[in-house]
Amino acid sequence: MSGGDEAAARFAAAEGRSFMARAFAAAGLPETDAEMVAERMLFADLRGIDSHGVVRLPVYIKRLRAGGINRRPTIRIARESPATALVDGDNGMGHLVMGFAARLAIAKAAASGIGWVGARRSNHAGAGATYAMMPLAHDMIGLYLAVANINHMAPWGGIEPLLGTNPIAVAVPTLDEPPVVLDIATTATSFGRIRVAAQNGERLPEGLVIDRTGAPVTDPLKAEEGLLLPMGGYKGYGLSLVLSLLGGALNGTPVGRDSAGIPAADPANTGQAIMALNLASFGPVEEFKRHVDRIVRDLRTSKPLPGGGEVRFPGQQGHRTATERGRSGIPIRPALRAELGKLAAELGIAPLKLQS
Repeated sequence: MSGGDEAAARFAAAEGRSFMARAFAAAGLPETDAEMVAERMLFADLRGIDSHGVVRLPVYIKRLRAGGINRRPTIRIARESPATALVDGDNGMGHLVMGFAARLAIAKAAASGIGWVGARRSNHAGAGATYAMMPLAHDMIGLYLAVANINHMAPWGGIEPLLGTNPIAVAVPTLDEPPVVLDIATTATSFGRIRVAAQNGERLPEGLVIDRTGAPVTDPLKAEEGLLLPMGGYKGYGLSLVLSLLGGALNGTPVGRDSAGIPAADPANTGQAIMALNLASFGPVEEFKRHVDRIVRDLRTSKPLPGGGEVRFPGQQGHRTATERGRSGIPIRPALRAELGKLAAELGIAPLKLQS
């Protein structure tokens, strides 16, 4: 948990879910869909992925009210084989499209050992871990990837933005340890985190964003004019490109110069994919989980750097944060609280209630 958590006001998880569901229903989503999207956004807030939870609500509502997102989509299978499928999201909320795709991938993995489902005509779906973790309950490994609709990254050595933050998330089940969950953007930071920094009045460290001359950008309000650097230099650039091909070109969605900023009233046609891999196809499930437990236990109990903190594995902190926030509430900064209060008034719903 970040030090800022203690300084912020908090709201209970159930209240956050209810508030977001009311907002989506007021913006025209059917009640069941509104509750499902709210649940998947709350997942991000609980795990400390503050850039992909309730902070995104005003943007989603703006697109729904402007007609940029279909409020009542017919999500369907466009192409299918025993182990693969292509889903047409009918421009629905990405959370609904990828929930449909993840359930389909799990069903195919149960029958064939693996399920790979791509999606087109979708929208931003929140935190990738939300979908990568869905197969865990079925003793499966999950993998999610997406192509961002706005290009913030230039090819390595260039200055023309032709690639997005293009996230990837992988979740691996365990027996007693928290599941291994890697959820990362292929840029050095996600643009969602930059928006959070701007909202909180924070500066960006150098090494995340540069301008068109290569000079560092530390003002988050100016990041939109700059270029996000790839994580790991040319390696992050290469990974972003590969994910564009797997999640975008393969599904028939925009990539590169064909992908640009999306006005609120226009469809996004986001490209995404989800894979489920059945552990039982490779051997005894419990044996694998116990093996993963041993590996991550060795990692977290290994010797730390002198003067450093504990050694952690991916997903461990998210599990801790979800446990703590589920008990103590989810922190919210004054700027976001004010923005959500204004949104509630516009929608004619009760504002988000904070804990006393």
